[in-house]
Amino acid sequence: MKIVESFPRKVREIENCWIPLSDGCRLAARIWLPEDAMESPVPAILEYLPYRKRDCTRGRDEPIHHYFAGQGYAAIRVDIRGSGDSDGLLRDEYVRQEQDDAVEVISWIASQPWCTSAVGMMGKSWGGLNALQVAARQPPALKAIITVCSTDDRYADDAHYMGGCLLNENLVWGSVLMAFAAYPPDPVLVGERWREMWQSRLEQAALFPECWLWHQRRDAYWKHGSVCEDFSQIQCPVYAIGGWADAYSNAIPRLLAGLSSPRKGLVGPWAHVYPHDGLPGPAIGFLQEAVRWWDQWLKGIHTGILDEPMYRVWMQKSVPPQSFYDERPGRWVAETSWPSPRITAMRLVLNPGRLGAEPEPETQLTIRSLQTVGLSAGDWCSFGVAGDLPVDQQEDDRTSLVFDSLPLGDRLEILGAPVVMLELTVDRPLAFVAVRLNDVSPDGSSTRVTYGLLNLTHRVSHEHPERLEPGRRYHVRMQLNDIAHAFSAGQRIRVAISTSFWPVAWPSPEPVTLTVYTGVSFLEFPIRPPDPQDQLLPPLGEPERAPSPQPSELRPMPTQRTITRNPATNETVYSVGSEGIESDGAALVRVDAINLEVGHRMVKRFRIGETDPLSACAEVIQATVFKRGAWSVRIEIDTCLSASAEAFQFQAHLHAYEGDTLLLSKKWTRKVPRDLA
Repeated sequence: MKIVESFPRKVREIENCWIPLSDGCRLAARIWLPEDAMESPVPAILEYLPYRKRDCTRGRDEPIHHYFAGQGYAAIRVDIRGSGDSDGLLRDEYVRQEQDDAVEVISWIASQPWCTSAVGMMGKSWGGLNALQVAARQPPALKAIITVCSTDDRYADDAHYMGGCLLNENLVWGSVLMAFAAYPPDPVLVGERWREMWQSRLEQAALFPECWLWHQRRDAYWKHGSVCEDFSQIQCPVYAIGGWADAYSNAIPRLLAGLSSPRKGLVGPWAHVYPHDGLPGPAIGFLQEAVRWWDQWLKGIHTGILDEPMYRVWMQKSVPPQSFYDERPGRWVAETSWPSPRITAMRLVLNPGRLGAEPEPETQLTIRSLQTVGLSAGDWCSFGVAGDLPVDQQEDDRTSLVFDSLPLGDRLEILGAPVVMLELTVDRPLAFVAVRLNDVSPDGSSTRVTYGLLNLTHRVSHEHPERLEPGRRYHVRMQLNDIAHAFSAGQRIRVAISTSFWPVAWPSPEPVTLTVYTGVSFLEFPIRPPDPQDQLLPPLGEPERAPSPQPSELRPMPTQRTITRNPATNETVYSVGSEGIESDGAALVRVDAINLEVGHRMVKRFRIGETDPLSACAEVIQATVFKRGAWSVRIEIDTCLSASAEAFQFQAHLHAYEGDTLLLSKKWTRKVPRDLA
């Protein structure tokens, strides 16, 4: 990583600025400006998040936004309503009020004397989603966006459901958002109002995972904020960026195919991080690439960025399975348009135990998976930390229906979404199927390439699911996650099928026996032929950033990942976090610039019995501490999800302390009926 010390424009920083809204609410902003912007106005770049610009994202924000300001832009990082130091309440993800506020913020930015009135919007994850959503509102000053690690489809491709299956990430992410919504503003900025603001946030705290579980099918709740409902609403240029180790890369090819405005797509090997911090590597010069995009659309400078191919991706090579990679071997390839007419479909038939070019006589293969199939999956979304990627799939493969190709005689490259067509029956009215596509080495090690889940009651529609008829034969199409992967000569292609995928997905209410009809079920591969033009792609450069003082570590917090099996009860417990650390022993860092100590710990624990899906239980335990001198607050949040055959059951607690005094204690006990889940 190159630290850039000198820029074309000198930069000044405004630690906090209040942006007034029409209803009297004020949003807190941190602004980086060229020193001479009042005399020589510049375009602006907005990042709009609930993750506390004052402390939690400070170390990440500074090297990005200082860099943009040094290149001749105003960079504005805003806390959305109810988060950080902004007024109001954070009531949910992506609400209409959030978009309305953003439209006002953009208008305010465009009217400032230091701004040329041209505004861009950029963000990762939440910020990437609301960049798309606000672009669909078409504020006049918004000229272009960069959306990173985001989605166009809040139901089918976000942290809540996958293929109509409930993700445990719904509980994990919802618990994290509960914490962010409960954090206090900084008294240094808001003054004596801080306690009143905090009390209001605590008293009106919402159990977000429960809110989302009331919407188990694709209803109007999820359609709101899903720009795939009408791509034509987005008319400004869009640069969509992601990584194969992230959970959000599917949206990029959909945006390229669905939008009609100028657009580009870039997918590297990365996890849920900005590409200049890219892990697995190689990281790239993302900030330089972003400046090229902004120069093109906000300054009217022809940078040549649209002369390059529309869709550029990292073609990953066959590698041994690991839970973490510093670098993921591969090379950059590109397509001039997407969908690409160069991509062709290759069909491999699921014959008994084998993948073949020709069908064999139809037979029936049956599987009744243990509830623990999926323990090798890693996390639903990788953040580039040790342990969160899929490990060797052999253990899960042994308890799945497996279909292997012969060893490949030549290298085979795919780009796009593999599709598995299954002829099947099940013995229960509610069931789901997990399909993994693996790359198997001669030594037997099995690396997951991509996967997909499908709640079979959603086989026709996520909006109108239908109960299954046990014993009835169904023709089911399963689209796996998009990927670019090169299978090396000598490797085998494996399709592995199971009826459970714990702890990624919540189990069906009863154990399910699945029958797959071979000879008529098949895999379709999106084959990408070699292209000599790949060698002529311009380099993406080495990663750069502006200087950024890093927080001082006061106490480390080791993260552990363990799987414990109890042979007496057949219960398996999968834990991630720092077991045994008490709430007041959370790891601490000091943000020296604002003299603030911040500590946080989180433990995720997933329990299940091998044969009993109703034994499933997921827990998230969190504690966060903020300290400055005599001022100290602590927030503790515990959430737990279990289920009967009829309903999901929540238990949750929130405790807030000012110093050692308990300020508020809140408890939730909730039931949500299962809706064909």
